[in-house]
Amino acid sequence: MRSSSVVKSGVMTALLAGAILAAGPARAFDERIFDDKGEVKAQSNPWAVFQFGFSAYKSGHKEQAVEAYRYAAEKGQLGATWKLARMYAEGDGVDRNDYEAFKFFSEIADQDVEPGSPEESYMSDALVALGSYWQSGIPGSPVEANAAAAQQYYMRAAANYRNPNAQFEMGKMFLKGDGVKKSVQQAGRWLQLAAEKGHAGAQATLGNLLFQSGKVVRGLAMMTAALERAPASDKGWIRGMQEEAFALAPESDRRTAIALAEDYLTKGTQ
Repeated sequence: MRSSSVVKSGVMTALLAGAILAAGPARAFDERIFDDKGEVKAQSNPWAVFQFGFSAYKSGHKEQAVEAYRYAAEKGQLGATWKLARMYAEGDGVDRNDYEAFKFFSEIADQDVEPGSPEESYMSDALVALGSYWQSGIPGSPVEANAAAAQQYYMRAAANYRNPNAQFEMGKMFLKGDGVKKSVQQAGRWLQLAAEKGHAGAQATLGNLLFQSGKVVRGLAMMTAALERAPASDKGWIRGMQEEAFALAPESDRRTAIALAEDYLTKGTQ
């Protein structure tokens, strides 16, 4: 997935769910929202339509949800724009279309959202998604791979909204000199920030940096703990990194690192 991490989707879902507790079960068609042509009625309240869209989505009526989200998004509901972007990015209820997702994420990125505001999560996630799109490009679209553009979006999310996925991406870019001047020091700074938020990939990468700099035990311990914490999608590359480091380390350092990793996992600290 595009970096989608995305990252805070549980918080977003909780916020939306809380807002529609009184909305009742969604129907495949609601005459209060749609006209006899299946289009959202003119002058409908955007927030009410957004509520209906979320309820319809949760009930499996995704076509109705898309129409509701489109109307709410056109009327300025940022959450609806974000939901449409995610649906197109993931092929969820619509045909997957990364360029359509990119356009919706871009609409969000153009807004002025204060850090700490209720809409922060939408902005933060959109910026990371845009960074990922610019990093790899979108085949068959005007969006060609552009590391400098990717860096700008990741930096906004990392610095303004403290997004751990963006901080991790910034760390990797500084490690490789991808779109920025290569700097192990800057890489370590961003990786540390993401690692402190529990980002397993950042913990593993930072551990590998420590290992390579001669801090063998701590580096091995961080990689080992990160492997245990990592989601399934990241376990493969983290395991490869960790096993390679273990193969190079003395037996005494391995044993000490395993014990330290268990301490990290128990106490939740690095």
